[in-house]
Amino acid sequence: MKKIAIITIIILLIDQISKFYIKTHFQLGESVDVFPGFKLTFVENPGMAYGFHFGGLIGKYFLVIVRIFLIGGMIYLFRKWLKEGASNYLIIPMAIIFAGAIGNLIDGMFYGMIFDSGTVFDESVGRWIDYGGVSKVVEFGNGYSTFMKGCVVDMLHFPLVNWNVPESWPLIGGKHIEFFKYIFNVADSAITVGGILLLIFRKKAFPDGFEL
Repeated sequence: MKKIAIITIIILLIDQISKFYIKTHFQLGESVDVFPGFKLTFVENPGMAYGFHFGGLIGKYFLVIVRIFLIGGMIYLFRKWLKEGASNYLIIPMAIIFAGAIGNLIDGMFYGMIFDSGTVFDESVGRWIDYGGVSKVVEFGNGYSTFMKGCVVDMLHFPLVNWNVPESWPLIGGKHIEFFKYIFNVADSAITVGGILLLIFRKKAFPDGFEL
């Protein structure tokens, strides 16, 4: 379990430090060029990775509960795999995914309780409402919202292609094309990298006869 703990702690520290910095130094929607093709752009996400969300508060509660069960299930599997002598090709990518899942779970569960401002769901209009200014850390429980109502902080933005199509072009003339338009965070990156590693090393991670 030591290697799992080390990987999890390192990723969580990087993830949470970066989120705290952005949340307390950037205004919502603020964007800063780091170098061509990479920006720090602060957005808040009430739902899943890469800005996807659904179902208002009910959808948010559902996602938090699902994450809790998934994390619990992963802890059970880690114990099982370690007893069975599972390969690092399985343990390390899963530890990276595990850390990413915890990182985003922390935001959703607690950020509404420790920051003075954030994106909130307005039930009267059925949508999430943005805010102005820079957030400050407050005493636990005195934040802008309550338990499980916090939003995930995203900031990594790689608009490698950012192009306005000439009006003269047929069908797509005048449209704006951006790739990669999604804004994400370190936890999202960890989940993606862990999944890619599992795919690349799937034969070594899941040798013949190995069972989940």
